Amino acid sequence: MNDTAKLAFSYDAQRIGRSIILHADCFEWLSKVPENTIHAIVTDPPYGVKEFDAHELEKRTNGKGGVWRIPPSFDGSVRAPLPRFTAHSEQELQRLLRFFEDWSRLLLRALRPGGHVFIATSSIVAPLLYESLRKGGLEFRAQIMRTVRTLRGGDRPKNAHQEFPDVCVLPKGCYEPWGLFRKPLLPGMTVSECLREFQTGGLRRLANGSPFEDLIQSQRTPIREKQIAGHPSLKPQSLMRLIVYASLPLGTGLVVDTFMGAGSTIAAAEAVGAQALGLERSAEYFNLASAAIPRLKALEMPGVDELTGRGQGALFNGNYKNA
Repeated sequence: MNDTAKLAFSYDAQRIGRSIILHADCFEWLSKVPENTIHAIVTDPPYGVKEFDAHELEKRTNGKGGVWRIPPSFDGSVRAPLPRFTAHSEQELQRLLRFFEDWSRLLLRALRPGGHVFIATSSIVAPLLYESLRKGGLEFRAQIMRTVRTLRGGDRPKNAHQEFPDVCVLPKGCYEPWGLFRKPLLPGMTVSECLREFQTGGLRRLANGSPFEDLIQSQRTPIREKQIAGHPSLKPQSLMRLIVYASLPLGTGLVVDTFMGAGSTIAAAEAVGAQALGLERSAEYFNLASAAIPRLKALEMPGVDELTGRGQGALFNGNYKNA
């Protein structure tokens, strides 16, 4: 698919390099996409969107918390608010389950057989999320662990910090799980046959020949990237470039981010020479991504860029065979 323009339908769209971003709701868009179109999904969802409900966003803006945890400042640095996943009720968790089961059913039709789904989550949400995607028809393949020390967990009991100073409610978060799923291959089809027919079914080895690993040494998103794209859950380019590169086993095809946010997936795709499509229903974040993607793409990532062959034409070599 040399030109993704036909997948823009009638949505507001912007072309950025090989890629395109749309101001659109992903559920609506996925229902319009022709069957067996997408090669891979790489995304970081809002999780049932409770934390993005209007009244919760208002609380966050006013520093009141609610489902958002407002971290303290450290050494003069003000940390971004984080969703308090433990605040979800059973009813809200069921809403979460239905949301992702419906989403995965739409993906199942739009993905090519063997197409992979990389989805960021948290240790608390992961079990429910994985079950939802499995019920929707996707195969669970692995869990990728991003080692990163976050501000989640390790808190003393709420409103009883002084009474119980030696207690933490949850362990301090030191990793971020990413679920790895795959659309089932056609009955009787081998991975090699799937690769030949659909350019999907496996993961791309790194440019040095090493296999993609399920443990990624990472970091918090650097300040320079946050200054470019002020999104509360912006993922670092050093992580996203590795994942996007691995998602296309033959270095050809279309990567889609259904919850684009500030565009870190699209920027990563552009940086490694891939073709991507991003969807964002928030006008604020769509506009943010439009400005941020070219700047994020331009950042140099020593070490990571060598592993993804950036600047060497290692991913596409200008060839979109059968895409």
